[in-house]
Amino acid sequence: MKVEFYGHVRQYRNLQKEIDANLQQVLLSGQYVMGPMLKRFEEELARYHGMKYAIGVGNGTDAIWLALMAFDIGPGDEIITHPNTFFATAEAIWIAGATAVFVDCDSKTKCIDPARIEAAITPKTKAIVPVHLYGQCADMIAIRKIADKHNLRLLEDNAQGIGANGGSFKAGELSDAATISFIIQKNLGTFGDGGAVVTNSPDIDGRIRKLRNHGSNARNVHSFGFNSRLDDLHAGILSAKLKHIDEANDQRRHWAARYTAGLRDCRNFDLPVELPGYRHVFHLYVIETKKPEQRDPFLKFLNDAGIDAKTHYSIAIHQQAGYPWGKGAHMVGPLTNAEHNAGCCISLPMFPELTADEVDYVIAKVKEWDRSQG
Repeated sequence: MKVEFYGHVRQYRNLQKEIDANLQQVLLSGQYVMGPMLKRFEEELARYHGMKYAIGVGNGTDAIWLALMAFDIGPGDEIITHPNTFFATAEAIWIAGATAVFVDCDSKTKCIDPARIEAAITPKTKAIVPVHLYGQCADMIAIRKIADKHNLRLLEDNAQGIGANGGSFKAGELSDAATISFIIQKNLGTFGDGGAVVTNSPDIDGRIRKLRNHGSNARNVHSFGFNSRLDDLHAGILSAKLKHIDEANDQRRHWAARYTAGLRDCRNFDLPVELPGYRHVFHLYVIETKKPEQRDPFLKFLNDAGIDAKTHYSIAIHQQAGYPWGKGAHMVGPLTNAEHNAGCCISLPMFPELTADEVDYVIAKVKEWDRSQG
């Protein structure tokens, strides 16, 4: 059996009528950039998050650095995050001109460990950027307390966790702003690239709207800015998909539960942890081998069996060749958990349109490898 990692075409077929109708609406409107479909989607996205504002931008990376710039963060400033995440989190900090400060992740959730943050705070620290890794919220209650204590900005990198919550809080609710990626692989993805920032601050909203559009909020009137706008065709696709995001996330949770039930007795790897009361939306279902040397042979075994398993992210940012590429960066404390996560992670196929037979085949092959390890 072949089990793909992504189900983009299956999802399109399921939603084709709604997506195509929105695309036709945009095409026939003659307004393709900063048009009515973008305005509609931004209103829908803000409402979905329970926030006042949503600003569509070119991609999820732009969303982070535009938000940091809207915070007046730049050269000489330090931003605390963790290194076992997609490279864009740190990249955006560097684009904004700031210094990335890495602390370790929590051993269970793989999100930033709040207990490691305060040791990294200096007079230059201006913000914390927690990542809701794999689709589970970081401990925003603890992080919010730290931010308040030290008067720091808080920006949530929510590229992977749209629809997730921490039981008593929603993504974005406890921060100055939260960023979203709409690249096709994400739980809410378009057929290409896109991103957004959600916030309750009218000041941040206004600043990002100008920055994304050549520093302009009136025709022929400009200040320093950029070209980073979510176009209306992508907004139309996302508007159609947003109506189904909770149902799609529920299906991801269903397959995650099936994986967990089928694999719980295996001895050679650890399963993902969902914190009590949290809603994990499983952008990725990531298991970890007990030893780093097991990971690559295990991955090859699955790939050879027709299972398109992958790694996210197999080299921590601070371990990449050339780090930090002449940019400001340093580490505070050992990064043991982050390094273990990078060295041992394997992502099993995870998308709503999987079938029970596909999930069960993956479970059977994973268990077969586990038995072979003794």
